[in-house]
Amino acid sequence: MERLRLASGFMAPIVAFLGIGVAIYINRSWWRFTENALSDLGKLGLPHNWIFNASLVITAVLGVYYATGLLERAENAIERAGLWIFIAGLAFLAMIGLFPEGTAPHYYVSWAFFLVSAAGMAVLGTGFILSRKKNLGVTTFAILAAGIPLAFWAKGHFKGVAVAETIGAISIALWHYVVLLTLARKDQ
Repeated sequence: MERLRLASGFMAPIVAFLGIGVAIYINRSWWRFTENALSDLGKLGLPHNWIFNASLVITAVLGVYYATGLLERAENAIERAGLWIFIAGLAFLAMIGLFPEGTAPHYYVSWAFFLVSAAGMAVLGTGFILSRKKNLGVTTFAILAAGIPLAFWAKGHFKGVAVAETIGAISIALWHYVVLLTLARKDQ
């Protein structure tokens, strides 16, 4: 895979977490990890909401550029389908930034990001198992098996959903880096 696509893939989660971190810092006087949603950092009317929202859009663009490069490496139709589903999940990530909290579509695109991304991971993991990447497939399902129940546990135990959202985001980022590093190693 070309270096620019790999660099885009490497940078995508960093841009997201950096933007979220800066937004948390700027709004530290009122925002609480256990009482709020991450999207509260990008809501309409909030000063500097663009930091949170733009970081999600930029992350999605970088992620889509990287993921479309993976399509060339897909070994079967299931891997390709999983990648297209994951790319759709990234489109929903961009829509979280484009339709911030306070707009009608926000709730739906926020849920769609996590659900569609997890579905893409599951389909892609199945494709990995059916190809010559069994360890990558097993790792994919291990991350899903740990991340999903933990996120739902957090959703039920905290007033806000930021903890659950962060667990989901970390799970997706962890999986993303496992895939990226595995494929990058094969290129050497």
